[in-house]
Amino acid sequence: MSVPVQRWLVVGVVLSAAFVLLGLGVARHPLALDVAVSDALRGTYARPLGRVAQAGSDVLGPVLPFVLGAALLALALRRREHLGLCLRLAAVLVLCRLTSLVGKPLFLRERPRGYPDLSYPSGHVVSVASTGFVLVLLCAWLWPRLVRRVAAAVAVATVLSAACRVVLGVHWVTDTIGAVLAVAGVGLLSACALRLLPPGDGRSLHG
Repeated sequence: MSVPVQRWLVVGVVLSAAFVLLGLGVARHPLALDVAVSDALRGTYARPLGRVAQAGSDVLGPVLPFVLGAALLALALRRREHLGLCLRLAAVLVLCRLTSLVGKPLFLRERPRGYPDLSYPSGHVVSVASTGFVLVLLCAWLWPRLVRRVAAAVAVATVLSAACRVVLGVHWVTDTIGAVLAVAGVGLLSACALRLLPPGDGRSLHG
């Protein structure tokens, strides 16, 4: 195992552990930051800003992994030489998305206001971050010149998704932080296990 891969594995373990520790720490009592932001935004979901946040949340949410999954399938069917890569990326996407489905019943955290489902981590933010993580991997292998731009767009989309969920009052701030930690940790670990990090010598898979 190369030194760079070992480093990514260590980072993945640290981020995954941070996700679990944060979840355990906030499961019963929100942090002061959570309470302060929630109080400041109380009732905002019913105002015009809340409607904007809802529109953003509808776009930046659980639909994105399905869109990317369909795109990976289309790429694999069109370019058979990318089949193995697309399958591995799809596996990372599924594992990252599962962090929300597994984490919520594990931590049993209540929402800031009455709302169906549990709170930690944010499923919307997990969806956006998972999609973005796999998109960055895809670009690293096939279109390395786009990595920085895509990574920047992913960061913006993730922050916007988190902001929308907090403004709507359906998530604490730490729910969104935990979502990013979970995806980054599980994403790095699974990508290393599937030999997706780092992509060889920095060139495209077939470059």
